Amino acid sequence: MHGISRAAARLATRLATRLTARLTALAAAGLTVLSAQAAPHQAPDAAALRAAVDAAIRPLMAKNDIPGMAVGVTVGGKSFVFNYGVASRQSGQPVDDRTLFEVGSVSKTFNATFGAQVMVDGKLQLSDHPSRHLPALKGHPIDRATLLNLVTYTAGGLTLQVPDAVTDEASLMRYLQQWKPDFAPGAKRRYSNPSIGLFGRAAAAAIGRDYADAVESDLLPKLGLRETYLRVPTTAMTRYATGYDKVDHQGTAQDMAVRVSPGAFDSESYGIKTTAADLVRFMQVNIDPSGLDATTRQAVEATHIGHFQVDGMTQGLGWEQYPWPVPLAQLQAGNALGRVTTAVKPLDHTPAGPRLFNKTGSTRGFGAYVVFVPTQRIGVVLLGNRSWPIPERVDAAYAILGKLQAGSAR
Repeated sequence: MHGISRAAARLATRLATRLTARLTALAAAGLTVLSAQAAPHQAPDAAALRAAVDAAIRPLMAKNDIPGMAVGVTVGGKSFVFNYGVASRQSGQPVDDRTLFEVGSVSKTFNATFGAQVMVDGKLQLSDHPSRHLPALKGHPIDRATLLNLVTYTAGGLTLQVPDAVTDEASLMRYLQQWKPDFAPGAKRRYSNPSIGLFGRAAAAAIGRDYADAVESDLLPKLGLRETYLRVPTTAMTRYATGYDKVDHQGTAQDMAVRVSPGAFDSESYGIKTTAADLVRFMQVNIDPSGLDATTRQAVEATHIGHFQVDGMTQGLGWEQYPWPVPLAQLQAGNALGRVTTAVKPLDHTPAGPRLFNKTGSTRGFGAYVVFVPTQRIGVVLLGNRSWPIPERVDAAYAILGKLQAGSAR
């Protein structure tokens, strides 16, 4: 049913051409960034940075009763981490530079980077259909989508979450086999854990590996991330923050201590636990990947390619992007698209000019936000052990970015 049709061949050629052109452009841009780094510049003032972060974060924590936060900042190639509150209300353990936080859907950017790495290695193409790597899906409606559709949430309307009835691999396959699309692949975007989860699973199958094993043993070390995990080892559990939720499973209002539970596509969709310092490192290699090995560098660069225009937001691989400078209202509107089904416009190339990249993430007990502007060499990471409203995350990070951009925090 899904052999190499003329349409699929044309799509593969178009994607390969776009990737080659974009990577060439990014390589040229990388030379510009390296030249800027070589030039002397004034070192950031840590005290002024702390004041700027304090002004944005302390009121936020008080308003939302967030027990602890870690805020990472990068500016001009320098990184800073500022810690607030406690990692556990029960023990009183303070947040420090090695505290591990759940980052929720920020994990999707790691998934996209992993899949791009497999693509650069020549083991998959974004024009592949899922059954090329997962034969059990052959002949089912899900197989009409491509891997590009899966990673950009344009496969035809997969649900936001995997249904509760899915409890093991067999029921997951049945769910995917029985799923019926609401619209044609590539027509609309509906944010979905199963969609990008299936992308990651297919990428792992393409190299004959378990997803978590491949990410932890290969991708994370190549990115230089030493305190980032899908499965927190016993030796690191004392550094794993406790998350807090206002409501228990019965809907009773109380301060519940929670951590993420295992589930279908958890590793691929929301499973990363990391420190603010490591997440800043991940942000820095996205700003300037020139220090990575060639395959990993090209994979990072591939995640920055825009594939669909979704109102004022451009959907790439994992990352969502905007023109820079971007009005706060536009950034807020784009980050409100999580549960909205929106028509999309396929792109032949990423919009020109400086870009802002971002991704939010939440679990029951944690909230996260990552935002950076490569051409300005600035970025902000927010991690907290309570999930608080996304608009307030965007407001706080935008305010800190503004200070970095204006140079008033240097």
